[in-house]
Amino acid sequence: MLRYNFKYESILLFRSKWIQVLIGILIMLFGFATYNGQQKTQKRKADIEKVTAEIRTSDQNMLKLLDSVEHGLTVTARPWTIPNTPMAVGNYHPRVASKPPSELSFLATGQSDMFTHFVKPTVRGDDLALNFSEMTSPVQLLFGSFDLAFVIIFLLPLLIIAFSYDVLSSERESGSLRLLAAQPILLYKWLMQKLALRFFWLAAITTATVLLVFLANQVPVSNNFSAILSFLGISLTYVLFWFALAFAVNLWAESSAKNAVALLGLWVVFVLLIPSILNQLGSTLYPIPSRALMVNEMRTIKAEATERQDVILDNYLRNHPEYAVNDTTQERSFWHSYMASQNLIKKELEPVLSKYENQLQKQQQLLDHFTWLSPAILVQRSMNQLADNGSESYEGYRNRVIVFAGEWRDHFLPMLYNNQAFSSEDYGQLPEFTYTPINNQSQSSVLVILLCSGLVVLGVGALRFYVSSDEKHSII
Repeated sequence: MLRYNFKYESILLFRSKWIQVLIGILIMLFGFATYNGQQKTQKRKADIEKVTAEIRTSDQNMLKLLDSVEHGLTVTARPWTIPNTPMAVGNYHPRVASKPPSELSFLATGQSDMFTHFVKPTVRGDDLALNFSEMTSPVQLLFGSFDLAFVIIFLLPLLIIAFSYDVLSSERESGSLRLLAAQPILLYKWLMQKLALRFFWLAAITTATVLLVFLANQVPVSNNFSAILSFLGISLTYVLFWFALAFAVNLWAESSAKNAVALLGLWVVFVLLIPSILNQLGSTLYPIPSRALMVNEMRTIKAEATERQDVILDNYLRNHPEYAVNDTTQERSFWHSYMASQNLIKKELEPVLSKYENQLQKQQQLLDHFTWLSPAILVQRSMNQLADNGSESYEGYRNRVIVFAGEWRDHFLPMLYNNQAFSSEDYGQLPEFTYTPINNQSQSSVLVILLCSGLVVLGVGALRFYVSSDEKHSII
């Protein structure tokens, strides 16, 4: 009976053009989503290459100017920009601290449309902790980006609903269900076989289409085999969950109209409602302090520190005797007082910034505790991790940039306080920023949660079979 169902159900699907339509729709959706994701990735690479080329050109000009100064030639540059002083190099010739896209960044836009992907730390950049966000379109943030993650999470369930909402009800409404009563098969087994065939075809088409668009866009499959395998595994498990929902709804509802309304309602709940509720709940329970108020507080602290820079410098040199002025002929400059005050400002700002960061972490922890309520959240976060565009990736990048900014500043402080000029030989010793992507975490827990959710839904659907005594031993 199983082989009979698979054979004739496949014939019916091909005759009704469902398979052909699915192939066309998925190729179009996945192709455009991959192209759109690649365009964003290429623009991101171009931005990083452009700013890196600008820094490279600036460095070449700096070395030429420095060579002229070292040979005693007259230069026409502004005095405070001449690179024989360490502060001029630290401010006007920074390094690019960039987060280049990974080979799979096109899978999911994630946080990349909310945060900048390159920063140029300077020795005076004390507000670096606040400069990681950039202005984005509120419309785009509302609707998201059309990438592969969007297609799988939002659009693929709608195709599944259209593909499976009336599997049982259409047979009942046409009267053909009674003709199948003579066959030795129970109702839920018959329905499960028909849905299993639909899942097989959709899974096969999805897998083939994803690999096809990867190859068409020259994505190195062999270098990212495990990540692509995880991507396909999560996608197909997510598809299986929606087929399980279709199975349960087909058994419990009585008409095609009710099936469609129920499945669309579940789509709204799992894909839109639960994520929105969790986001709103986090914002209500752990509100983020006003950035405007935080900036005003920072300005107040800076103004107070500026008024007592001389006292701050004396205390700073007392605590750091290695930075004390060794040459009695040297006069204290603006930078001596400024850099000393920056250390004090940084310490006084730590409670302000910590409060802001703690609220963000609490919101993230709340979401972590309840992600199992929505398969859409689980899949979105997993795909963001695979694309190296998740919140963990950008938090790691942000922390690494802050550490590098401290290294950049500390590299020039001994030169400043020990009256040491910057030379051509010092150029090769400048700190360089390196970004190491976070290793993709195992997605096995996500697969287990999705599978368990699907099994629970199947159990709820099968319960309908045992509740109804009329359908316990008959296909009708």
